[in-house]
Amino acid sequence: MPTFCCTLCPRECKVDRKTNLGFCQAPQGLKIARAALHYDEEPSLSGTCGSGAIFFSCCPLRCLYCQNEKISKGCFGKEISVDRLVEIFFELEEQGAQNINLISPTPYIPWIKEAIIKAKASGFHLPFIYNTSGYEKKESLQELDGLIDIYLPDFKYMKDDTALRYSGCPHYVKTVQAAIQEMFRQTGPNQFDQDGRMLKGVLVRHLVLPTLEQESEEIITYLWKTYHHQIYISIMSQYTPTESVKNHPVLQHRIQEDVYQKIIDKALQLGIRNAYMQEMDAACETYIPSFELQGVSK
Repeated sequence: MPTFCCTLCPRECKVDRKTNLGFCQAPQGLKIARAALHYDEEPSLSGTCGSGAIFFSCCPLRCLYCQNEKISKGCFGKEISVDRLVEIFFELEEQGAQNINLISPTPYIPWIKEAIIKAKASGFHLPFIYNTSGYEKKESLQELDGLIDIYLPDFKYMKDDTALRYSGCPHYVKTVQAAIQEMFRQTGPNQFDQDGRMLKGVLVRHLVLPTLEQESEEIITYLWKTYHHQIYISIMSQYTPTESVKNHPVLQHRIQEDVYQKIIDKALQLGIRNAYMQEMDAACETYIPSFELQGVSK
């Protein structure tokens, strides 16, 4: 398995993960914190049966407001083999999962690729979702061509200085734009079954943050002008300040309903119809799952 000189994400740390840890702190091999049915994704992804969510530990971003910081920054989780990951795919299928939802998978692309190939060779048929921050290398995504059915990237910011300030990401905007273009190249326009379940395509998430409504409108406008009705957009109101930002001058505040409504109005004015929106009461801690290694060990 190629691990020497790790360049999987845009940071390109070039460390040998057998002996050193890069920026994301991911170890050699796979590390996950939870594998369970998840019902809080968009309706076409969760459905009534739930999405088979696998939360990977460690992350190439350093978002100040991260709700999953126990696993993203703290890297809580358990190291598993590729074969164990394949078993987890089948276990989630047996539980009734609508799909397999690979959450924050970036540091593990080669191992995930191997696991998907092995699972498919054994008759596995559920769609695979690549659920990501969007801060991805085009070349790394190309390794997954033909294996991922649905891409679920974030598009957080429209200014590089904002991305640096809040998530520690250099060259953010062009990187995310190029990643989404590659995702769309692989999947093409969205496809659904007769029950409204998403089978293939790209769904871009945008979490509205306090005081950044102008960037929100610019992101939505960019996505509309670039992809029109060929992708879905999820405009999220669920920003919930965490303990780590309780004294931050901006991030300690929730977004206001009139601000969120203005962004929704902008989307409607542009002509966007393939979109999801949230009620304001989505901004609560119930969206934050517990991480106690559910479904990880046999």
